[in-house]
Amino acid sequence: MKKYELTQNSIEIDNRTLYQIKALKDFSLIKKGDLGGYIEYEKNLSHDGNCWISGNAHVYENALVSGNTWVYGNARVFRNARVFDDAWIYDNAHVFGNAKVSGYVLVCENASVYGKAEVSGNARVSGNAQVSGNTQVSGNAWVYGKAEVSGDVEIFGNASVYGNAQVYENVRVYENARVYGDAQVYDNAYVFGDAKVFGNVQVYGDAEVSGNALVSGNAQVSGNARVYESARVSGNAQVFESARVYGNARLGKVPVNFDCDFDSYEALKEILNYPEILPVLSGLNENLDKLINTILIKTGT
Repeated sequence: MKKYELTQNSIEIDNRTLYQIKALKDFSLIKKGDLGGYIEYEKNLSHDGNCWISGNAHVYENALVSGNTWVYGNARVFRNARVFDDAWIYDNAHVFGNAKVSGYVLVCENASVYGKAEVSGNARVSGNAQVSGNTQVSGNAWVYGKAEVSGDVEIFGNASVYGNAQVYENVRVYENARVYGDAQVYDNAYVFGDAKVFGNVQVYGDAEVSGNALVSGNAQVSGNARVYESARVSGNAQVFESARVYGNARLGKVPVNFDCDFDSYEALKEILNYPEILPVLSGLNENLDKLINTILIKTGT
């Protein structure tokens, strides 16, 4: 037995005619005779499960809402989008393109999920966030604020991307990691563990930030660089190539670009022009500490 029918109440959206639905039986919180939202065809809303469209919500084109999904408020689901399981799409949220939203996901406020993006598990997408491309957001991950996530990105675990952050191009953000502020993470970078990346930071290339590490300010981490354990990279610091910053190292306000894996006196010559940063470099690694101590003794700095 069908659970709803199309009424004669209609609206025009994107040059398409959508019809208001009316319940034909009781199910979930819906009572027979209740009016719902608007769909273009019956194929837009399954007659199985407790899925429903209410308020001023619109589902049209080849989109399908099924399972126990609720779409309400001013939400829109269109093109070839699929929303199923127990997902809720509401407020002014849009799900479109070839996007898939499933599990116990919430997509709300002014958020958009589109392209071939998939949002699943207990994930949330809210605020003015944009999730697109081949992005996968899953687990308990949350994308919100004005964050933009695109490309072949994976955000999962308890990770969060928010503020004005931009995450794109083959990036992985997972476990309890946080990317926020105006941070940009892109081009095969990984952020995981309990790491936090924020401010105007750029993390890219094959770089990794993990553990309890913090990268902030205008810092850049790139190439095959690794920042991990309880390290802090801030200010205008740049960590690149095969650099390793770890332990309790503190790297900030460094006015020169350098690779942290120094292994010769020549590599440190330029830094001698900035003796005030030598204490900042202390703790990066055992070999560097020995070199710094040697230079301090030789120069009497």
